[in-house]
Order: sequence, then structure tokens, then C-alpha cells
Amino acid sequence: MVKSKVLVVGGTGYIGKRIVKASLAAGHTTYVLQRPEIGLDIDKLQMLLSFKEQGARLVEASFSDHRSLVEAVKEVDVVICTMSGVHFRSHNILLQLKLVEAIKEAGNIKRFLPSEFGMDPALMGDAIEPGRVTFDEKMEVRKAIEEAHIPYTYISANCFAGYFVGNLSQLGTLVPPKHKVCLYGDGNVKVVYMDEDDVATYTIKSIDDPRTMNKTVYLRPPENIMTQRELIAKWEKLKGTQLEKISISEQDFLSSMKEMDYAGQVGVGHFYHIFYEGCLTNFEIGQNAEEASALYPEVCYTRMDEYLKRFLN
Repeated sequence: MVKSKVLVVGGTGYIGKRIVKASLAAGHTTYVLQRPEIGLDIDKLQMLLSFKEQGARLVEASFSDHRSLVEAVKEVDVVICTMSGVHFRSHNILLQLKLVEAIKEAGNIKRFLPSEFGMDPALMGDAIEPGRVTFDEKMEVRKAIEEAHIPYTYISANCFAGYFVGNLSQLGTLVPPKHKVCLYGDGNVKVVYMDEDDVATYTIKSIDDPRTMNKTVYLRPPENIMTQRELIAKWEKLKGTQLEKISISEQDFLSSMKEMDYAGQVGVGHFYHIFYEGCLTNFEIGQNAEEASALYPEVCYTRMDEYLKRFLN
């Protein structure tokens, strides 16, 4: 089967750079959008040039120039958007509506993967403010995609290990605590943790797969479904130590939002749904969805005890 040509929008970002790498590794002709708005951001430019050295093709286009977006889209078969949707970095979800318009006009795209990669927004209709804005905006983009009859795949990648595993799911840090660890409630709610490189691998495998057409693909490999307590236990076993555990009640956790800025409040809301409500695992995967590790058993995904080893001295 001829491999699709892929355009990655947001290719210099946290997930985007991994998608570019995975696409190249899988043998896809890979284009990366280069936006003139990059200005003097030397780190982004150097990353784009490194992609070029690895075999990617750079294509210039701007979200403020509809024609340029249409022309970029016409170069490929598949568009993957990885623009940031988190408030502590940049929050650009609705900018994708311009990309949807370009894809609609180009008329050649076989698959569009919008910037999702977290919780399934279709299941977050009761999310609390202000964090629900993320899900509402993603659903607005989905509505535009489906009304334009653009073939799609939605990727629900759950908890990125970089933000949830090395820190044992603690807010405000990315490294393991040395003495004390906060538990959300009793710490026994099931969560799904994913290595970001595996997110990219599964994503690229889905783009030419007819089984994932117009479906949500959940990344829920069985050995990475665990509670916060189980994650902490893995670290304690590796480290050969015991951490003092402090349980935070649901009420106290939500009350902590009052002292935070907007981005912090969004983060607390998302943590609440994950670790108190269990929004990543409290449902069965339905008819219009697939589970990635079942579709692609050949992928040797990273287990979290292996991931944690990089934090050992």
C-alpha cells in the first residue's frame, strides 16, 4: 500500500516534534508547516531545519493567509494538527477552524487528525469551569470537521508521562518528590499514562488504517492503566524508599483553585476529572471507537517502571 503524504501543523511543539519523527520513521513523505510568524524564535527555526536534514519537507503557510494554507494542504493526503491546547503554554485550539476551512476548500484530504491527544472532549460535557473551555473548543472544531464531511480520526492519548509520571502526578513540578507525595483522595482511581513517543507511534499507525476512519482511537495499553498509588509504588520499589503520603480530599483540592491564576485553575479542574472522577477509565470503548494497543499489538509500548528509571540518580 502506498503510504500517505503527511502534513504536520505545530511540528515544533511538544507532541508535534514526536509526530514528525514517527512519520519519517514509518516512511511517510512528511511535510512540516513553517509559519512566517516564527519571527526570531531561533529554537523553532533550528528544529525545523533539523527536520529538513532528517528528510522532512518544509512548507510555508500562515493562518492569516487562507490561500497559503489551501496550497499547503493540497501537497498531502493527511493533515495532523498538534497545536497547543494547554493554558500554561499557548492555547490555540480554535485557530484550527481556519485549517478546517482550508482542508474543505482543498478537497483532497483523506484524513484529518485535529489537535486532541488528551481526554475525550465528547465525554466531558459536565466538566467544571474554567477548565471546560478546552473541551468545548475541541468539540467546536469537531463540529466544523464533521459538518464539512472531512474524514477524521480523533486521538485520545490520556496522561502524557512527561507531565504526570516523573512527578508521580504532583502539580507544579516535573520531577519526583523526595520525601512527601500528595494523593488525590485515596489514590485508587484508575488512570492511563502514556509515553509521548508511543503516542506519536500509535498516531502515525492510525492514519492509513481504514479501521480508524471517522472514529476515536483511545490509547489505553493495559499495563499502563493504573492508580496513582500503583505509580508511586513503582517509584518506591525502584528507589528503595518509602514516601510519606498525604491524602487531599475532593473538597480541599477544589478549594485550592481560589488562590490560583487562570492557567492553574484550568489545570486543577483537569486533574480533578482525572484523579477524582476517573474520566479516563470510567467508560467502555464504544462502537465508534478503537483501542490502539489492540489494533497494533506489534508496538512495544513503554511501561511506566521503565519510564521512571530515567529519574534514578
